[in-house]
Amino acid sequence: MDDNPPSHQKILIIRLSSIGDVVLTTPVIRALKLQKPDAEIHFLIKKEFAPVLEYNPYISKIHYFTGSVTAAVNELKPEHFDFIVDLQKNVRSRKIVRRLGAASATYNKHNFKKWVLVRLKINFLPNSHIVDRYFEAVKPLGVTNDGQGLDFFIPENKSFNEDDLPAVFENGFVAVSLGAAHATKRIPVEKIVEIGRILYKPMMLLGGQDVFAEGEEIVAQLGERAYNGCGKFSLFESASIIQRSACLLTGDTGLMHIGAALKVPIASLWGNTVPEFGMYPYMSSDRFRIFEVCPLRCRPCSKLGYKKCPKKHFNCMNLIPATEVAEWINQFEE
Repeated sequence: MDDNPPSHQKILIIRLSSIGDVVLTTPVIRALKLQKPDAEIHFLIKKEFAPVLEYNPYISKIHYFTGSVTAAVNELKPEHFDFIVDLQKNVRSRKIVRRLGAASATYNKHNFKKWVLVRLKINFLPNSHIVDRYFEAVKPLGVTNDGQGLDFFIPENKSFNEDDLPAVFENGFVAVSLGAAHATKRIPVEKIVEIGRILYKPMMLLGGQDVFAEGEEIVAQLGERAYNGCGKFSLFESASIIQRSACLLTGDTGLMHIGAALKVPIASLWGNTVPEFGMYPYMSSDRFRIFEVCPLRCRPCSKLGYKKCPKKHFNCMNLIPATEVAEWINQFEE
């Protein structure tokens, strides 16, 4: 890292994936633009995740990463960036930074400390959120965290039509995120049903087509107290549904971070991963609660996740008390 970078009028941020990780970059984007209003902010991202930033007013231009480092460099080099903020910090992003030749900075991912926590169950990780670690990468620019949290911008013409809600949802509902990139981050169907039976309000189930069948299982057991929206809504429609909800029930997912950006109360259930990795909801502590089984000797079993529980019992999710979760959610009447 160059401690004396040149003028910073054109800045590139690199974060290729995924939905949640990209949402977590938004405080950096905003702080850069507001604290350096003359700067031109560019962002390199995989095209499938670009909608997260499509309506972000602080970004001048989005570049799509197609998987080829050479293609990315060829597109980006004519921009003549003054500074690169690498928030991906992997082999490909390092190659792009090196070949572009601009001054740059990144952050500490603490991968070895994560490995120690996963393998040896010893925690040496700093007590800081990943967003605060991201700000290490813009420190050379004199940019600091403004403390205003995450951003997620929903265009009015892409939001969910409230008139399409089932009649039983008119007096409020709880949004539930079923999906996650890894199954061991997902809340089990049986746990959602157990919680749903205690909730005062019905559940709006959200996720992709990949969890539609799980949504149908929940509806079969809860009847009109659950609506299966999995695979039916766009990202923006899902976000606007979350925005209208009394509370969001979720695992460690991208929708959790969108919920935090929208300042919705969040009941966050943690399976194989742990908040100590620094990815818990980035919002006021009185607006979310983490539910996890502690201590559990096998947890965390991975910093990412698996297709199924390696121990076959999935106690990290199954042993979370449904009554405790439901009672916390039930306090939110709006």
